[in-house]
Amino acid sequence: MPYSTIQLAYDGRVATITLNRPDKRNAISYELIEDLLAAFEEVAKSSALVLILTGAGKAFCSGMDLENLKALIGRSHEQSLKDSQIMARLLRTLYDFPKPTIAAVNGAAIAGGTGLATLCDFTLAVPDAKFGYTEVKIGFVPAIVSAFLLRQVGEKVARDLLLSGRLFDAEEAKSIGLVTEIVSAENLMTRASELAGQLMENSPASLLYTKRLLSEAARVELDRQIDASVRENAAIRATPDFREGIASFLEKRKPKWINV
Repeated sequence: MPYSTIQLAYDGRVATITLNRPDKRNAISYELIEDLLAAFEEVAKSSALVLILTGAGKAFCSGMDLENLKALIGRSHEQSLKDSQIMARLLRTLYDFPKPTIAAVNGAAIAGGTGLATLCDFTLAVPDAKFGYTEVKIGFVPAIVSAFLLRQVGEKVARDLLLSGRLFDAEEAKSIGLVTEIVSAENLMTRASELAGQLMENSPASLLYTKRLLSEAARVELDRQIDASVRENAAIRATPDFREGIASFLEKRKPKWINV
């Protein structure tokens, strides 16, 4: 099927999804989420054995689209819940994807972009890639990604990254287990293809069953955490800090937080 915000290509039994909004640094829009969910379903049903996820241009994914950020202000609690559930569905679909996934992180992967990059089974990153759970800097809650991050890096590291909202580089991301390998920009896609080839030497049935086993092992805890995360993600949007955070970000000024 045709996609407007991504490209889906097949090379033998390797599928590659490229986030294709380079002029927007591949920011996450609702249309992009819909395209990704549809593409994930298509690849899952296809004969492809491995999925590679990357970005067009200089960024992997810069987080939420500015126009979508503007639209969040003034939405009802029910609408906010629905928005949060859609984002949770995107990340959970990638986490539970039945075939091996490889993120080829070609540049900045911020907020939700960090989630997309690090929820793949393997994450390859260029040396100058940047990551960060920056939601607290604009009055958001990094709620949904926190459920996955806790499993990946442990509580102490997760508290540092989520509460500080700081950016961190590929070397640090590798040292804490979010990045599998650092690869030069000119070799990134070659290395991703090489890794896909290595994976395809294994039994397809074994890969499928192993991925299913890993997902099932996490399912009960993730269900509970994501349900709570969706509620917190929706609740923060009713606060003055959320409105001020979004406004200050869009106006490119320092926020004036209200003490609570």
